[in-house]
Amino acid sequence: MSGHGGTGPASSLRRLDAATAPVTAPLAAVDLDALDANARFLVAAAGGLPIRLASKSIRCVELISYVLREHPGFQGVLAFTPDEACHLAYAGIDDILVAYPTADGAAVERVVETAERTGARIRLLVDSPEHVRFLAAHALGRTVPVCAEIDLGWWPLGGRLAKIGPKRSPVRTPQQAAELAALACRTKGVELTSVLAYEGHIAGVGDIVPGRPLRQLAVRGMQAASLREIARRLPLVLSAIEATLAEHGAAPLELVNGGGSGSLQRTSGVGAATELSAGSGLFDPLLFDRYRSLRLEPAVAYAMPVVRKPLPTVATLLGGGYIASGVPGPDRAPVPALPEGLAFDGDEGAGEVQTPLHGAGALGFGDRVWLRHAKSGELLERFNEIHFVRDAEVLEVVRTYRGEGHCFL
Repeated sequence: MSGHGGTGPASSLRRLDAATAPVTAPLAAVDLDALDANARFLVAAAGGLPIRLASKSIRCVELISYVLREHPGFQGVLAFTPDEACHLAYAGIDDILVAYPTADGAAVERVVETAERTGARIRLLVDSPEHVRFLAAHALGRTVPVCAEIDLGWWPLGGRLAKIGPKRSPVRTPQQAAELAALACRTKGVELTSVLAYEGHIAGVGDIVPGRPLRQLAVRGMQAASLREIARRLPLVLSAIEATLAEHGAAPLELVNGGGSGSLQRTSGVGAATELSAGSGLFDPLLFDRYRSLRLEPAVAYAMPVVRKPLPTVATLLGGGYIASGVPGPDRAPVPALPEGLAFDGDEGAGEVQTPLHGAGALGFGDRVWLRHAKSGELLERFNEIHFVRDAEVLEVVRTYRGEGHCFL
């Protein structure tokens, strides 16, 4: 379990292995029992706030729909591109916030048309005057609901010492937020409806750093200090936006979205967000083993076949080197998790077309090895299908975005 709070991934992976025994690898599978347990944990951590499901961490319409249907604590989707939002709207999802800006005018127009045809509420992101004017220029005579992103990075000494956090929005201060809100109010074709306030340096940075105690201490100190600063600044930013909307006779904000799987309790505790976001925590990827606050069980893994035995204690898998995004390093590589005790070759690592594993004396041609990915949704860009498993049985096999013929990013 994540946060070193349990017995490890073997239990859920054994269920996946037993259920899919007749299936030829490579394959990907999700243990719905583990996913349901993770969903319940995340909902409890949210402290009563609804969670918007981050689709980039799922990338499978059937699985997104399953979570929204079976776990009422999840409401709406946090999408990553306009075209993905359209795809989800046509699949029956009617509450969508696109969490990243776009420079694709045709895609904006497709969102406008899709919203009109399906009745879905699709909010597009802005953090600059250029974004506001661009969306208005492609509104097709309608009004596009927009969400303003606020930067929540930590800037000790006003940024003179460091600027810590994802490099996202340039909007930080109440004045900057009010100016953006005023422009949106004056611009025909857009309506400011919501705010996105994501603290990626808290939600996306684990506070367990194995073998590096000083860095671990620094991470925890940074996150605590940043959270205190956010608790002071964010309410002022939101008040400035609300006051500007009121001055222009506009409706108040519909929602303020914040947080991620790694920060639900902390973001909820600040008291400024009206909803949270999470997605990766449902799968419990490798990177989530480094969070003290999480007690999760790996729900998704992939199996690759042994195709050769170059040495008696080495088994070589077909492919399997699915490296996660981010700063390249060992923490972005997958890990062979079942059977236990396997290790990558020091020269080849996790490979494009083959992956040698040491400690594999008991494995033979045609056997399978289950691996955990460092992240969540990126894994499903490698598979057309994912097997739904419950009680060690395959319930159904469903298509991923890739299996539907889509690659949104």
